[in-house]
Amino acid sequence: MLHWSNIQTVLLDMDGTLLDLHFDNHFWQHHVPLRYAEKHAISLEAAKEALFPRFRAVEGTMDWYCLDYWTRELDLDIALLKEEVDHLIAVHPYVTDFLDSVRRHGKRVVLVTNAHAKSLRLKMDKTRLGGHFDAIYSSHTFGLPKEVPEFWNCLRVTEPFDPTTTLLVDDSLPVLRSARDYGIAHLLAVYQPDTKGPVRDVAEFEAIESFRQIMPLQP
Repeated sequence: MLHWSNIQTVLLDMDGTLLDLHFDNHFWQHHVPLRYAEKHAISLEAAKEALFPRFRAVEGTMDWYCLDYWTRELDLDIALLKEEVDHLIAVHPYVTDFLDSVRRHGKRVVLVTNAHAKSLRLKMDKTRLGGHFDAIYSSHTFGLPKEVPEFWNCLRVTEPFDPTTTLLVDDSLPVLRSARDYGIAHLLAVYQPDTKGPVRDVAEFEAIESFRQIMPLQP
């Protein structure tokens, strides 16, 4: 699937790629509506009917990924609510082995996420993955989500990389299309970002079931 000799930089998404998306899906689909329902003394179903259209309206934008935005919009401390269910944060199988193996092979390993800084900090504290990367970037630093091709130009100013020798692994098809439009040569999707959810149709992209499939061979 991959010719590692052609790859120098590995860009990796966080939620759904390295980490189980079940945490995020549960948080936004169940926990936030639950706390919203309690706050407004309405049913859980009524809370979901009120919230889900608002979520969809900003999906793929910086607002969607911004915890401060939702804290203001919903009058709920979103960062604190995440801590209430942080026991659900989990690393996908073989991730740590993959990260360490790729770095041993001399590749630069970079986390590139749309996650807000507060969410990123919570997940790095919980998983202890931070030390396995050469660099970590949130799209909030650049003011553009990864879904926008111009994001990659912004990233490249701070984190120089050659698109022709770069691999991106991401569970988001819009992000992968954005990266392809920019010219990143090696792209992989993820079949099952949420371990409690179904295997997805990844459309036009090659995909992995786990990082074990693309582990660099030992020299």
